[in-house]
Amino acid sequence: MKIALISFLLHTIFIMAEIEDYQKQLTEVLEARAAWFEKSELAKLKEEFRTFHTAFAGLYNLFLKKGLIIADVYKNEVKISELEVPETGPFEEGDWKDQYSLRLSNYDNQLDFLVNFYQFSVDFLSMEKIKTILGLVRFIDWTKLSSNSEAPNNKATMEVINQAKAGADPLSASIINEGLSKLSRTTGSILSYLKMLSDYNREAYKGTLRTKVLGSLNPGEASSIPLLKKKIAAEMPGQPFYPELLEEINKENSKAGKALRDKVLKQLVVPEDKSKMEAPQISFKGILIEGLNAIGSSNTSINEIAAKLDENAEFLEGRKNGFWDKLKRVIQQMLNKEPDPTIFDVEYIDPIKGVPIKEKVDFSNFRSEMDRKCRTLIALSSRTGAAFNKMQSMSESQLVVLLEKNIRDIQTMHKILGALDDFFKLEAGREDRDKVKGIKPELATMKNAIVKANQRRHEYSAQKEEEEQLKKLGITSGT
Repeated sequence: MKIALISFLLHTIFIMAEIEDYQKQLTEVLEARAAWFEKSELAKLKEEFRTFHTAFAGLYNLFLKKGLIIADVYKNEVKISELEVPETGPFEEGDWKDQYSLRLSNYDNQLDFLVNFYQFSVDFLSMEKIKTILGLVRFIDWTKLSSNSEAPNNKATMEVINQAKAGADPLSASIINEGLSKLSRTTGSILSYLKMLSDYNREAYKGTLRTKVLGSLNPGEASSIPLLKKKIAAEMPGQPFYPELLEEINKENSKAGKALRDKVLKQLVVPEDKSKMEAPQISFKGILIEGLNAIGSSNTSINEIAAKLDENAEFLEGRKNGFWDKLKRVIQQMLNKEPDPTIFDVEYIDPIKGVPIKEKVDFSNFRSEMDRKCRTLIALSSRTGAAFNKMQSMSESQLVVLLEKNIRDIQTMHKILGALDDFFKLEAGREDRDKVKGIKPELATMKNAIVKANQRRHEYSAQKEEEEQLKKLGITSGT
């Protein structure tokens, strides 16, 4: 009896020593895995999402252009603070196209937020956030599109694609085929990255549970679910309780758990770069083109503003209909003389010096410049076709110059448009102010485009600077 007890105690001590050693190894591989994600894999994941969003946007804009879906007039006014998976359930009775169009508009906004504003870091991408991102990726299953699909969004998407393909011109057919191919490929790649992150998070959670919670409990306490929940809330604030992960720990700590522990360590080991070749570079050109796409998107707002300004100018001109105004116009016509230019005296605050600036705006010339700029912006906003191919063929330095110039141009135009908005309202007076078309919503959308374009410009500069610093230290990518 004593020999059996001694044997049991020795075996227990041996197991405890193994578990303690395992926890040390687990901490080390988790730290190495996290560093690997931060150094290379998360940047690759973000780049895959950029490709995914660009491919989807190409299809989405084509569907809009062909009238297969309905434009969401409030799309640019949506403010997103956290990712949310759009509706995936059955369409309500009525016109499914309206509902499907709104879902796609929301989907495009969510992808834009994910790519341009979401934080890609190990600490931020928790299990719950990864679950939401997975839902977003699977909102439409681009790898299994079918008209017979039981998933409403898949079925609706396939129907719209078939309509788009019917009698499609070569360019449209190319956009569809290329877009579907990229969406299918990047879906597989993204899911692979997310699985690695999810696996890491599970083991990191279990590791924290071992060190902060289970280490201070005896076997009896460790089996009490209410006590464990209370302990987790105190030691791991903000973390949910996952009973299935606790069960995994119990199996790993059992007599037969060594194989399970070895499997975990093996799964978390950072893969070696056997080739020692340079890692693929993140496309700096892609970042700049994203910036040009962003500033180019302001063309819609500028077109809408132009129509309102024309109405406002016509309204003010209509008020100048006194005797001397009429006589002046008659004399100019008799002499075949061009009408006097319409000059508006506007005022705005210098954003750098903070002082008021007065400026005379030749309205006719300014409107012509708006129209010319819109044509340029439409080309910059394109994600396919000749304009897009031309941007891809340009060097990084050429793209930087083009991006900076257009940001400056739109910033200047935004400043003058704001001043004109104030001018028209002031000139109309209180009694007629409601007859003047306001442009504040469009100006806000323009501002958002400027902000996004500047974010891409700063991101490019930061990555180039980092690359130069590494070169100075004699370090190349992947070493």
